[in-house]
Amino acid sequence: MSRALAVAVLIAGLTGCAVGPKFEPPAEPAVSDYVSNLPPETAAAPVQGGDAQRFVAAADVPADWWTLFGSPGLDALVDEALANSPTLEAAKAALRQANELRDAQRGTRFPTVQVGYSGARQQDAVGTLSPTLASSDPSYSLHTTQVNVAYLLDLFGQNRRRVESAAALAEAQQFDFEGASLTLTSNVVAAAIEEASLREQLAATEEIVRGEREVTEILRRQADIGAIPPLDVMAQEAQLATTEASLPALEKQLAQQRDLLAALVGRFPSDDTLQSFHLADLMLPRDLPIGVPSNLVRQRPDVREAEARLHAATADVGVAVGDMLPQFSLVASGGGVATQFVDMFAAGNIFWAAGVTLSETLFAGGALKHKKRAAEAALDQAGAEYKGVVLLAFQNVADSLHALELDAEGVGASARAEQASARNLEATRRNVEIGAASNLALLNAEQTYNEAQVSLAAARASRFADTAALFQALGGGWGHAQADAAETGVAQSN
Repeated sequence: MSRALAVAVLIAGLTGCAVGPKFEPPAEPAVSDYVSNLPPETAAAPVQGGDAQRFVAAADVPADWWTLFGSPGLDALVDEALANSPTLEAAKAALRQANELRDAQRGTRFPTVQVGYSGARQQDAVGTLSPTLASSDPSYSLHTTQVNVAYLLDLFGQNRRRVESAAALAEAQQFDFEGASLTLTSNVVAAAIEEASLREQLAATEEIVRGEREVTEILRRQADIGAIPPLDVMAQEAQLATTEASLPALEKQLAQQRDLLAALVGRFPSDDTLQSFHLADLMLPRDLPIGVPSNLVRQRPDVREAEARLHAATADVGVAVGDMLPQFSLVASGGGVATQFVDMFAAGNIFWAAGVTLSETLFAGGALKHKKRAAEAALDQAGAEYKGVVLLAFQNVADSLHALELDAEGVGASARAEQASARNLEATRRNVEIGAASNLALLNAEQTYNEAQVSLAAARASRFADTAALFQALGGGWGHAQADAAETGVAQSN
């Protein structure tokens, strides 16, 4: 017994190592700019939502970035989505599951203690076998209570690698939840902006329809007195019908956008109390905090999730290596047995045993070797996926910055086109009324103005949408909120 304990103590003293590669967080990319030649601010246009936007490198995106659009209705809708979204609720449940699995794996680092009791009535075959009891009674009751203790000596750190892997996967699920929250808020903001854009386009088209109806009436009166041929009236009526036909398509898109908003916040589409949005109710953020490019990998939940999965894959290689090495366990058992329940722990009825077990797989058809190679391949895959997520993150930011720069120019061009086409349409209408211009010129002017109105509404909405996309690409302020909470000692809720 003393030798067994000495061996156990020696082995336990050697359990400070852990097989397999040690995880090292990837270095931050040595990148100083998201894009080359980024101007300090965008162009400006003399329309609502046409203000210049400044790119501020020294500032970070706030965690509640959607409030920068200055819409209390939008703020309330985002809060409702965060509280009621089934998608987010599912992500929370997945996070709780991952945390429980991590804690369950941590439990394997402690001894396993089991207690059992058995009671039986039996009779020995004394005509053939010797009696079991010292009293030689062939019939008796037997009560047995036993305690079994087993402890796996983590000699090579294999179990610690399993705990490390489970903890990394729980961390990945935490980042997945944060990413789901960011995606949800971004989708709500984008959907609200798209609804506002559709309302603007619908209003512009309805205004064009009213104007074309007035022109149609004028041409009909001119045709009645013989001033113009009936063919001109028919052409104007065709133009009017074409414009009117575009209204149902816009109304359908608007209705479907409302359905999307309702689903995002956890409501049914039949709920007609949902907030309505208009571009005039939104404020375009003037200052766009873009932070330091090298810090982007710490700010995006998807990058942090990929890093955590890389960590788990690194630990899994250690688990696979440990499976190829000997396994040591300390085992002990003890208890009592008697024919009377109260005598189980009386003198002479107590038994115990203690020792060390060793197991080693000598042959498994190469299974352990191939499992190790598979774990190494999974590690390579996780490393490549991490690099891909990092590149995608920088691409997202660069795409948003390019979009905002060109969006501003697009709004300016669309505003100039809308103003020029409005002046041309007004002049053409006056000329048609006095007979100085043809009806074909009027039709062309109407069509040009209609397209310019819709184009301007879409261009203005693009600035809002791409601003929200930039905030999302930068991580939505999530990383800074985590860092601030860590500094102040405030725990982040799951």
